[in-house]
Amino acid sequence: MTQLPDGADAGSLSDVVRGSLDALSSGERKVGRALLANYPIAGLETVAELAKRASVSPPTVVRFVARLGFSGYPDFQRRLMREVHERLGSPLEQYGRADLQSADDDLARAARVFAAGIASTIDELPQSEFDRAVALLADAKHRIRLVGGRFSGMLAEYLGAHLVLLRRDVAVVEPDELARLGAIADARRGDVFIVFDYRRYDPRIVDVAQQTAGRGAEIVLFTDRWLSPAADVATTVLSADVQAPSPFDSLVPALALVEAVIAGVTDRLGESGRQRLAAIEAMRGHIAGPPRA
Repeated sequence: MTQLPDGADAGSLSDVVRGSLDALSSGERKVGRALLANYPIAGLETVAELAKRASVSPPTVVRFVARLGFSGYPDFQRRLMREVHERLGSPLEQYGRADLQSADDDLARAARVFAAGIASTIDELPQSEFDRAVALLADAKHRIRLVGGRFSGMLAEYLGAHLVLLRRDVAVVEPDELARLGAIADARRGDVFIVFDYRRYDPRIVDVAQQTAGRGAEIVLFTDRWLSPAADVATTVLSADVQAPSPFDSLVPALALVEAVIAGVTDRLGESGRQRLAAIEAMRGHIAGPPRA
């Protein structure tokens, strides 16, 4: 039986379900996938409604929650409701968090929170999700497009700036509406859209994911542990802990995850990536010209 971590601060149910899929029966996996595809709304439905959504019997849903370590479906929903409350929390509501009143000084608290966030992000990420993302990004047959929101756009630009040094057909979608609409219009089967969307999710970013997925593109989603609605159409989901030493969610663990992906793509591309980087560096030297005396 898959057991949840002890304590109220255990990881999100979506992480637990994703990490348990391989150990579940085929019917239970259907429930898990239906839950992840419509998280957390599907889990707030009745047993009968979730069973219908997953095309299984109600007893299969009951067995599914039992395999996750819950005493019953009401226990499962109580846990999920706590997550929903966290998911909808605004920075203003987070001003009262007990850990923000810690006796640690600012630097010590920041070090503790960021280190814990990076560790939990890496530890809880399924290896299969990471490997799939790296394989897609390293495959030159796929055009790569990156898009992010008001704050997460910097992560899209950072990852894109590295990928363009390693492989061709990489572009970051500019934040204006016409650029987004153009990217959707140009999307085609075989493209990979790397989408960054963290809580207080951006409906414009979700729309890009949904519409490009509808055109046949694969979606690699970087999000938080509560999952952007874009997860419904994502083929790969890389979630990060967003806990911060302030009332504002942190992108530090997400950046660490981006760095890990960059390292993975670099390793996978090997010599071809090195040759492209060498060619770009050579051209930069030619454009700059010889140093002045």
